[in-house]
Amino acid sequence: MTDTETAARPPLRDECQGLLDKLIELEIPDFPDMTPERAREIFVFLRVAPDHLPDVGSITEQTVPGPNGEGDIPVRIYRPADSETASDEPLPVMVWFHGGGWVLGDLETGDLPCRAMCRDAQCVIVSVDYRLAPENPFPAAFEDCMAVTEWVLANTEELDVDAARVAVGGDSAGGNLAACVAIEATRQGLGLTHQHLVYPVIAPDYSTPSYSENASGYFLTTRGMEWFWDQYTTPDDHNDPRVVPTAATGTELASHLPPAYVFTAGYDPLRDEGRAYAETLAKVGVPVEEAHLDDVIHGVFGMTLACGDEARAASSAALRRAFE
Repeated sequence: MTDTETAARPPLRDECQGLLDKLIELEIPDFPDMTPERAREIFVFLRVAPDHLPDVGSITEQTVPGPNGEGDIPVRIYRPADSETASDEPLPVMVWFHGGGWVLGDLETGDLPCRAMCRDAQCVIVSVDYRLAPENPFPAAFEDCMAVTEWVLANTEELDVDAARVAVGGDSAGGNLAACVAIEATRQGLGLTHQHLVYPVIAPDYSTPSYSENASGYFLTTRGMEWFWDQYTTPDDHNDPRVVPTAATGTELASHLPPAYVFTAGYDPLRDEGRAYAETLAKVGVPVEEAHLDDVIHGVFGMTLACGDEARAASSAALRRAFE
């Protein structure tokens, strides 16, 4: 980004600034200044109240066999209301991985976007409660997400979903997991049709302009991202495409990846790496749809703000187009 573009960026939306002011008022520290356990408590505290959640047709919970005998993985399956799905055709499905820096989050913190996309994109959502770091470092989260994706692909008839329309998606660290699962699924020849990446984490490179511009004061900080990467990985992991998607983009495999949707936020340290990844995919021939809100912060996709509604509506419309 040029100096002119940096100076010209619009002011932060009032509702985002109001949220940040509230966090300051509550004296909530940055994530690196807390233990993982305390950070999880704060993250759950920020989740959406039940009366703000969109209605869907049904929600069921079950477990899926984990990788390498590591135990079962909880999942939550969302289906749209029958009255809104008049066709007898099986519905498309997206396997969804929640955000939280591989350290925070669960099925509850990911509930709002899953409900919204299920209802508005008219698809089944399978939300994954993968293992968290630092108790379970890389590749635990990736392996859990890959295991559930393989399970969905192998059980489309049982799930009553369309085997020809299976996507993966996620926000933040979940976007990283979705991108990495898409790479591994392509390597294995599995039939994913779409990857849905919402302000995805791509690589531990803190030298981008967006890291400098948004280093602190906008919810997700540069210190926070350094801490998240350190909780989940070691430097030796950073050449592995199961955690750094760009480790695979220089290979022939990259051109065969499924079409992508990439959403980014202007006041987000991850902005530039998400946009650069979209550009990289497009350059090797992967169809990419980009969306960007330049006046919002990281995390809006899961917030009950008007800009969160806007982000989820755009995402759901793109997902519906991808499935069509």
